[in-house]
Amino acid sequence: MNSMGATRRNLHCLLSRVCRKRSYGAQPQGGTSPSSSSSQQLINLEYEYSAHNYHPVPIVFSQAKGSSIWDPEGNKYLDFLSAYSAVNQGHCHPKIMKALQEQAEKLTLSSRAFYNDKFPVFAERLTSMFGYDMVLPMNTGAEGVETALKLARKWGYVKKKFSIDEAIIVSCCGCFHGRTLAAISMSCDNEAIRGFGPLLPGHLKVDFGDITALEKIFKESGDQIAGFLFEPIQGEAGVIIPPDGYLKAVRDLCSKYNILMIADEIQSGLARSGRMLASDWEEVRPDMVILGKALGGGVIPVSAVLADKEVMLCIQPGEHGSTFGGNPLASAVAIASLDVIRDEKLAERSAHLGEELRQHLFKIQQQFPNYVKEVRGRGLFNAVEFDKTALPVSAYDICLKMKERGILAKPTHDTIVRLTPPLSISSNELQEGSKALHDVLELDLPKMRKPKPADAPATPCHRCGRNLYG
Repeated sequence: MNSMGATRRNLHCLLSRVCRKRSYGAQPQGGTSPSSSSSQQLINLEYEYSAHNYHPVPIVFSQAKGSSIWDPEGNKYLDFLSAYSAVNQGHCHPKIMKALQEQAEKLTLSSRAFYNDKFPVFAERLTSMFGYDMVLPMNTGAEGVETALKLARKWGYVKKKFSIDEAIIVSCCGCFHGRTLAAISMSCDNEAIRGFGPLLPGHLKVDFGDITALEKIFKESGDQIAGFLFEPIQGEAGVIIPPDGYLKAVRDLCSKYNILMIADEIQSGLARSGRMLASDWEEVRPDMVILGKALGGGVIPVSAVLADKEVMLCIQPGEHGSTFGGNPLASAVAIASLDVIRDEKLAERSAHLGEELRQHLFKIQQQFPNYVKEVRGRGLFNAVEFDKTALPVSAYDICLKMKERGILAKPTHDTIVRLTPPLSISSNELQEGSKALHDVLELDLPKMRKPKPADAPATPCHRCGRNLYG
């Protein structure tokens, strides 16, 4: 207990030190005066009364508009995370907020025990936009993944005539599909799975981008495989782009072996990668698409699974559902969110601005080749990976220094900083973000050299046998 108490005190002291009060700009007109609770007081309250299942960058959001964030003291920052791509349209987009307010004053919830007058409109809009017969609405992205898994398994039993309890789902090493038990049963991240066993059976793993290995698994176990679940661009793994032709090859193999191609587009979809879906980069049509995050416009949780009737109608009444899935408030917000993406041409905007951002990042890589190992991305879905052997600090430390310079980013694993700003961001704001990263490497990093803790013994993934995040 003494050791645990000391650790808690050390972390608490760290939060106190890094929660700086610097002014980066005024609050939006009509904004309130600084909150009676300071940023540090609010951080203390959360630390004391909330579970410690996150390790946030110490900045408190109080107001937001577009790409800008203000803390309770009125300091302004630029958002380069977008709530993990949930805020593609920008914070508090006026059209989305208007839809929220108007619907909230009329009807918020009916449950699926009854019909409401918004979900059918949303269902027609979403299916027609993406070219599928039907949608099954849920709330969070993890719920969307669980829905797709259940639907794939049920399809396997109904259409492929699996024997009882034989359905298999294939997923990729390095994947991230949420934090539920089914999702972590597909994970290679020991931090996500340690202490939560036994994990769910019925899963096989394959390297992302390795089409030869995928066909080998299909040949060996195809009679029991219901679906191949994958991210067209792996987000949490560090914005990993598949080799050219991979998506088309996956489509061909799934068709050949009668296996459902299931694309998790929760982060990569809805214009984030410079296309409406990341699958569109190779013009493939998955059998199922999972959407979430930006579907709710950063306002309310909305997720959905898209499929054709041959797949979707395998689920019958009573076999799956959600009290809040398809509720009228979420449906109205989702319709407005889709309208903003379409009307403001956010996919095209993401593609153009993504090229601009990577040009800035490539220049930084050229200036600091010893530190920057790789710059990669599509659209405004980007990451900078640092050389672990050369960088004297972690990616989290880099993000803390970027925060001090007014830019909010978040690391993934220990060596990667993800840069995924709202798609409404301006070119000038992209330059500000890039300059902050440059200045951290040039001015702050030489002062940040600190002894790194001894490497813990590598624990290989329980599935693939490798230490992907060591």
